[in-house]
Amino acid sequence: MAARGVADTTGGESIGSGMEKLVLRPGLFGRLAATARVTVVSGSAGSGKSVLLRSWIERTGLAGQVAWAAARGDERDPQGFWVSVFDALRRTVAGSALVQPLTPAPDLDGWTLVERLLADLARLPDPLWLVVDDVHELSAEALRQLELLVLRAPPELRFVLSTRHDVRLGLHRLRLEGALAEIRERDLRFSPSEAGELFQAAGLKLSAATIALLHQRTEGWVAGLRLAALSLAGHPDPEGFAAGFSGSDRTVAEFLLAEVLERQDPAIRRLLLRTSVLEQINGELADVLTGGGESERILQDLERANAFVVALDAGRSWFRYHRMFADLLQLELRREAPAEVADLHRTCAAWFAEHGHAVQAVRHAQAAEDWASAAAFLADAWPTLYLDGRAATIHELLTAFPAEVRAANAELAILVAADEAAFGVIETAEWYLGVAEQRASSVAPDRRGQTRVLLSMARLLAARRRGNQEAVIAEARRVRHVAEGSDPAHPGLSEDLRAFASISVAITEDWTDRQAPARQLLTRAVELARRTGRPYLEFSGLAYLAALDVASSQDTAAQAYAEQVIELARRHGWTDEPSATIAYAIRGVALVWQARPEEAEPWIHRAERSLTVETEPSVGAGIHYIRGMLELVRGRDAEALAALRAAEPLTARLDLDTPYYLSAPTRALLLHALVRLGEVQRAERMVEGLDKQERARGEVRVAVAALKSAQDDPEGAIAELAPVKDDDSVRYGRRTWRVAAFVLEAAAREALGDSAAAERLLERSLDLAEPDGAVWHFLLCPPPEHLLARHARRTAHAWLVAEIQSMLAARRLPSPSSAQPPAPDPLSHSEIRVLRYLPTNLTAREIGGELGVSPNTVRTHIRGLYTKLGTHSRSDTVARARSLGLLAPSAR
Repeated sequence: MAARGVADTTGGESIGSGMEKLVLRPGLFGRLAATARVTVVSGSAGSGKSVLLRSWIERTGLAGQVAWAAARGDERDPQGFWVSVFDALRRTVAGSALVQPLTPAPDLDGWTLVERLLADLARLPDPLWLVVDDVHELSAEALRQLELLVLRAPPELRFVLSTRHDVRLGLHRLRLEGALAEIRERDLRFSPSEAGELFQAAGLKLSAATIALLHQRTEGWVAGLRLAALSLAGHPDPEGFAAGFSGSDRTVAEFLLAEVLERQDPAIRRLLLRTSVLEQINGELADVLTGGGESERILQDLERANAFVVALDAGRSWFRYHRMFADLLQLELRREAPAEVADLHRTCAAWFAEHGHAVQAVRHAQAAEDWASAAAFLADAWPTLYLDGRAATIHELLTAFPAEVRAANAELAILVAADEAAFGVIETAEWYLGVAEQRASSVAPDRRGQTRVLLSMARLLAARRRGNQEAVIAEARRVRHVAEGSDPAHPGLSEDLRAFASISVAITEDWTDRQAPARQLLTRAVELARRTGRPYLEFSGLAYLAALDVASSQDTAAQAYAEQVIELARRHGWTDEPSATIAYAIRGVALVWQARPEEAEPWIHRAERSLTVETEPSVGAGIHYIRGMLELVRGRDAEALAALRAAEPLTARLDLDTPYYLSAPTRALLLHALVRLGEVQRAERMVEGLDKQERARGEVRVAVAALKSAQDDPEGAIAELAPVKDDDSVRYGRRTWRVAAFVLEAAAREALGDSAAAERLLERSLDLAEPDGAVWHFLLCPPPEHLLARHARRTAHAWLVAEIQSMLAARRLPSPSSAQPPAPDPLSHSEIRVLRYLPTNLTAREIGGELGVSPNTVRTHIRGLYTKLGTHSRSDTVARARSLGLLAPSAR
């Protein structure tokens, strides 16, 4: 997580060597370690929540059993929070063995991550605590996802939630079940004896009466007592001070300034005031702001003295001020030097930009109202932030610009357009694109190359959202020459943006069967991604390279790429991402070509698991196509027909100016399925409805030849196959489709009594099939048994013939065990979200409350789930979803 912010704060605050560390609270420790599934620790700033939890973990020896994840106020992306949860769990003894790693990526879905955690922790053997600090900082979406984890977690996983105020987590249900423990502000307040321990730890010798007075005045408030102890250390009249200290908010504020700030050395005072504009401070940046040279040492000294300075990392190089103290420092800075505040923010913005901390750079530039710099910083960082899965952060930064600024700055308008398009607000996106085009000439010359790429990328995203594929192709080709790096007029384009753009263009080229330029772009993108340490771009590029190689029948290379994609998915926790789905499908299709359906099924099933109605049409169509191939090789022709029909509307959605490369193969397999089902007349009508270009495709000619053979027309089959065997009419799986052409012509020649020609053709088909073991077409278009048996004694491929004979014989035997329910229709995103709540005991009204929809909407989605999963009850739906891998297994 360090790369996502300034310092890695996922481990929370350091305990340090301060006073509270020595004040043990065994009563509260016992409540934290009790059997309640959830413990809420709720109290205002300064009430001692974090110190209590840290000392509990340290003093009870639970370090290896407690995962600590801190919610961050500047992190609005749910996946950022979940990455920190995964990392924290993996640092525990049990979690290191069970929880898979997770790296940020675009569109990583928090709901899916919860499901993955539930699966990983289903077999948790012993109690494991997950502490979530500052729960109140979580976004509404992340809170709902956390609630789902709480509701469905195994009993061994216990939660400690630290918050400044109650949050909407549905905890009342746990309270009724007796599974909720609560530590409130009144519980956090120190008792008189604990106050005495605190003063003693600070080296103060106070009378019992003075301690009692201070406790009474502060009402046991930890920050107030701590404040008193800080000032009493070295005070000439501690007893007199205690008599005048009230502990009220007004007095505390005055005291902080008078007794803490005013008593500091001038250099320290200057450092505190000038660095108060920062959320996080390090020595180098503090030196820049103060003009000094010992800031890191001063900050470390203040942290050791517990002077409201908290170290954020193990090396004690990054710090933050206690929120209350920071507010008062900022107030004093505005009172003493209001004219300097904007300049301090500008200095911070420049430093953060130079050191690669884009979000902080943008925020400080915005605080200085330096809108041009803020826009430039955000435009430069947009590809990186997007690839790190920080779309919500991008949105938040954009909304912090005044509306008139968003409409006046070309670079900013482009980013707003991309943001609106991502949320599906296409009309607004297109309005901002128009603004960007009008103002493009105002962009500085050295930034115009990047601006043009970003503009085309935003146009491309909007076109995809609108479903305008011609516009998608036009935008992709507009950006291609820059993405390839062939335009010397646009130097300085970030490598993240160049690789990202290359992959986007390559996908579009692939749709339109322009494989050579697509391969060139993807190869460059993968090289860039590896050089710059961008595993997600490498992952995506390799997946589409694998798809290209499958399309051109380079199966060995495709499998090598798919293996790399699957390994990257496993290593980074991207097993449910679209690129992983492509790799699963490719692993499956290679096994289908080899007629190994039992081995292919798990891979194809994994690909199908990720299918939703929102899936990119080209990916969804490919998965349905492969399912159709699998069912044909099994001899389950009706199921194959259903899968192939499901692919057709997806290819139609692409609406390309040139045919999608899988359109013809899909139609061809539909014809084969109809012929094998005896639906000859329907097959004839389908052939009559094909356009001239599609009718000429080699895959379709092979299917029409199979139809003519079924109609006892061997001469017609031979005539249909003549163009296929030697020309370039077959695009997808070129070599393997020629296998089918030779097999079908061999059967036709045999039917005409030309046995010698039949055997020559059969031998040529075996020559083509043997290198990759691609025997699928021998099962799709089986040669006559007697021809195969006769040829077995004369071929150079005896083992392959024997294998084909064995497969054909097995297909003729009844196999009841092979029957299984068909894959369900793709679920919508909304149906999946409702599905994930079904294993809980929440009613439809309560689920609707969590998801922000009406109970009737929830019931509609549940009925849709029943229809698509073929179930009739909530429990059956949960069981079916678990069997399909859509839900984690039950931990109970």
